[in-house]
Amino acid sequence: MQRTAEGCEGQALPEIQGSSLSLFWGLPFVLLVAAMAVMPLVAGRVWERAQPLFVAGLVIVTLLALAVVFGPSATARLALITIIGDYLPFVLLLTALFVTAGGIVVRGNLRGTPGTNAALLAVGIVLANLVGTTGASIILIRPLLRANDDRRHNAHVVVFFIFLVSNIGGSLSPLGDPPLFLGYLHGVDFFWPTIHLLPLTLTAAAGVLAIFLAVDLFFYRKEGRLRRDPTPPTPLRLAGLLNILLVVAIVAVVSLSGTVELGRFSLWAADIEVSSLTRDAALLAIIMISLRWTPPLLREENSFSWGPLREVAVLFAGIFITLIPVTAILSAGMTGAFAPLVSLVMRPDGNFQNIALFWVTGALSSFLDNAPTYLVFFELAGGNAQHLMTAGATTLIAISAGAVFMGANSYIGNAPNLMVYAIAREQKVRMPGFFAYMACSVVVLLPIFALVSIGFLGQ
Repeated sequence: MQRTAEGCEGQALPEIQGSSLSLFWGLPFVLLVAAMAVMPLVAGRVWERAQPLFVAGLVIVTLLALAVVFGPSATARLALITIIGDYLPFVLLLTALFVTAGGIVVRGNLRGTPGTNAALLAVGIVLANLVGTTGASIILIRPLLRANDDRRHNAHVVVFFIFLVSNIGGSLSPLGDPPLFLGYLHGVDFFWPTIHLLPLTLTAAAGVLAIFLAVDLFFYRKEGRLRRDPTPPTPLRLAGLLNILLVVAIVAVVSLSGTVELGRFSLWAADIEVSSLTRDAALLAIIMISLRWTPPLLREENSFSWGPLREVAVLFAGIFITLIPVTAILSAGMTGAFAPLVSLVMRPDGNFQNIALFWVTGALSSFLDNAPTYLVFFELAGGNAQHLMTAGATTLIAISAGAVFMGANSYIGNAPNLMVYAIAREQKVRMPGFFAYMACSVVVLLPIFALVSIGFLGQ
């Protein structure tokens, strides 16, 4: 199996013949993503305690099975390359965005009129591409809730916030949503999503925003005289200038790391790029600066905690390891055990049905975490970033848009969704339940996504 990854680019990995592997090799990955989807809803406290042991068990089972079939040395090298090339850069970027966004506070309060709410959502769409969907959600959800705390009907404002800021808005930058950063680590140019996903994002965001304005205006007029505002309007103020500057530094560091060549060296079959190590060291320095120099009060105002980041770090350690045999099977195409899945999105001539690819990627991203879903279909499409950015551009657009956009279809499609839901519930917003939320997403989002797929992916 050949893998191209930032920091381990173009190196030969231990050979795994995907065509010789059965579906059982994908069982650890399936169990992990199924647990991620179901356990927080049915046994949240048990899952919180058992999660590290469960993930560790799946990782051990996967590595032991690989070691038995392909040898301990080859398995150890493959695990090392996966950790260096994918896992560590992924976690470092998420940590940097999480820590810096947690130190930026929007104080003050606006009146929650339809125009003001739409403006806040539009700002969130832009911000999501700079500090990630999680970071933008952390920064803006509380100002949005304060602006609407005198409204009798305000749950829909939070639902559309999840649609636009926590998901669709993060589609134009590798910093925006984890799937696109995984693509960047696998060789996709930093500004490729900005250029190629912009028409789709503008169409989807404009459509959803227009529906929001109509819905919010309806409820705003229906309410008539508003209740007394518990947080009277005051001018908005940004606190945390240091972290704003650090976010700019993150953008510069990540974008430059893909363009500057500083040489490379080998570490036990892993071909390490110095520019990648420099990027990771710079991100670590940014994290330390933010933690050292941000006043604690700012993080307290954002209710900052390490819990969500710890959970992501543990889960993605399991995801990246259990994906090793899955990507090997996918790379075998129609000769592999996933041939039925491949046949859904691939024509007999070997070309992809891009509309089908968009919907299948999106359907899985609606209930599984969208980052591993993106990586699975990226590998299914060949895993060659240079080909996918050029001759296969429409295919990569379909995978990217499907993974990022349709994370909004359910509360469990993307990490910020449940976080925003929990914060809104804390503020006494009567949020729709799991299936009611999905009904909203079906009515609002699916027609918009159908328009996007027909208009941009039909060729």
